[in-house]
Amino acid sequence: MSERSEPQGSARLLIDLGPLLVFFAVNFFAPVPPLTKIFVATGAFMAAMVTAMIYSAFRFRHISPLLWFSGIMVVVLGGVTLWLHDETFIKLKPTIYYVFVAALLGFGLWKDRPLLRTVLGSAYPGLSDLGWRKLTRNWALFFLFMAALNEAVWRSTSTDFWVSFKLWGAIPLTFLFAAANLPMLMRHGLATEEKKPVEAGPVE
Repeated sequence: MSERSEPQGSARLLIDLGPLLVFFAVNFFAPVPPLTKIFVATGAFMAAMVTAMIYSAFRFRHISPLLWFSGIMVVVLGGVTLWLHDETFIKLKPTIYYVFVAALLGFGLWKDRPLLRTVLGSAYPGLSDLGWRKLTRNWALFFLFMAALNEAVWRSTSTDFWVSFKLWGAIPLTFLFAAANLPMLMRHGLATEEKKPVEAGPVE
């Protein structure tokens, strides 16, 4: 039996972003009537998320707590979306996820235990304790902002616009925010000579 390990690089991107890309592709290209695309895409999203969890379990002998939480939310809220034929529930999923992660990070800071170190420690070698606290604070605030932004977008625009925002807005914003933290990280001991890839936070 292989030892438990953490996904890195392309494997992490496949697990984190693969199900979302399946959702976008099916929503844009599925040969079904426009009003049913979001429901077909939701079903594909659920299947892709379960596949990502199974892949992580077999390939790395591990499913991260955030992947468990995201997967359960996709299956539950996606199932309710399909059962009630109401897209509201799948649109609420990112908001709930962002608020939960922000609360988790905030609780860790309150207990003086920056939880991002456990999740992303290998991606930021040499980062000081103060650097981890600042990074955790920054991501917690960013996730609260993304929760509010998701609520504003889905409640005031069409479904097609919301899906496009997820692809062309939420994902780029997350990677840009990760990059914007680099100067702060380097001031607090990030070992750039290791040439480790910078990981973005969770995208939902």
